[in-house]
Amino acid sequence: MNTDIFSEKTILTVSRLTALLRGVLEENFEQLWLQGEVSNLSYPSSGHCYFTLKDPGAQIRCVMFKSAAKNLKFRLSDGMKLIARGRISVYDQRGEYQLICEYVEPDGIGALQTAFIQLKEKLALEGLFAEAHKLPLPRFPRTIGVITSPTGAAIHDILHILKRRFASLNVLLYPVRVQGDGAAAEIARAIGEMNRLAGVDVLIVGRGGGSLEDLWAFNEEVVARAVYRSEIPVISAVGHETDWTICDFAADLRAPTPSAAAELVVASSEELRSRIEALSGRARRAIQVLLSAHLSRLASLRRALHDPRTMLGHMVQRTDDLTGRLELALTAAVSRRRARFDRLQDALQHNDPHYSIDAFRQKIALLTLRSEGLLVQRLDTLKQAFYDQAVRLEVLSPLKTLARGYAIATRDNARSVVTDAATLSIGAQLRVKFHRGEARCRVESLETGKT
Repeated sequence: MNTDIFSEKTILTVSRLTALLRGVLEENFEQLWLQGEVSNLSYPSSGHCYFTLKDPGAQIRCVMFKSAAKNLKFRLSDGMKLIARGRISVYDQRGEYQLICEYVEPDGIGALQTAFIQLKEKLALEGLFAEAHKLPLPRFPRTIGVITSPTGAAIHDILHILKRRFASLNVLLYPVRVQGDGAAAEIARAIGEMNRLAGVDVLIVGRGGGSLEDLWAFNEEVVARAVYRSEIPVISAVGHETDWTICDFAADLRAPTPSAAAELVVASSEELRSRIEALSGRARRAIQVLLSAHLSRLASLRRALHDPRTMLGHMVQRTDDLTGRLELALTAAVSRRRARFDRLQDALQHNDPHYSIDAFRQKIALLTLRSEGLLVQRLDTLKQAFYDQAVRLEVLSPLKTLARGYAIATRDNARSVVTDAATLSIGAQLRVKFHRGEARCRVESLETGKT
């Protein structure tokens, strides 16, 4: 590094100094591995990933750009222990150094295993592995769909076992890639296409054994969801007996190997023949036992059956007896009804409504006379009271006072009665009301002496 720039007279800008520091760091820490705990994790919409790696003594900001983050098989989370590979650089805008991560993996467990655990927990919470959703396998399938590689050992093992166990079965192969980029999408698309075909009774999805990386297509979420959506029962047959994939958990049945899947999907013809013979023997024995029981029951009923002529005579005698009892019962019932009818007829005549109507008519006539007398008496009383009140009102009427020579003076403008001459002034206009008519006057003199 050129040290001349740090002479006494050299003045650097902040941008220049930051660029120099970035050059030193990038030149000397171009590739390194860093271990720490994730914190302050964020996934903005840009697709980049930002977080901090820390240990008990220090921390460093980290960034994983979209191009590297999209290759992650698992999702980062706060508190996760990581081992990161990358290079040191400086973020000019904040003047901070940071680690640009190109690859990360969990500390202590592989990235694929972590991704497997995370996806398994996520799908289990959503109910994709619930037993209640799993479909039963058909007892006697006619057409079996197989989704696997057309060149792998799995398809040969499946076809060999199916032919040996039940040669007349129809097998429909949907060839797909079973590892590498794009394999998971092909498998999921094949499951969907098989569901759109008519007549497919069960699906076998799988491949032969391999490493975790080789089997990874069957650990992808898109495959698990396609298996879950399938309306055809799915048997997952991936790898060996010790290999478990997400597809195994989502499937309706897990087979330890592709060969075992072929054995599980259909019983052999020899097994079916033996089972049919056993069921036929059981059916024959059951029929014989049932027939013997019915024959014994028939013999018992035949012994218990009497001469029908004797039974008919008993029935005739019983009919005559019931007929006599019925006639006696009807005669007694008619007698009781007739006696009650006579009693009701007597009571009705005693309570003839004509008698009640005459009594009510007399009572109404008496009440009419009494009400008319009371009404006349009340009217006379009211007339006398009215006359007395009219006389009293006439006595108190101011018109009577005017008739005796008195007059009422009011102000011409206000129409108020004048009771005191002191309230008037010379020239005031007055209205004087007499017993008959009125006159307008003007005050020319006043006498305000006490009365």
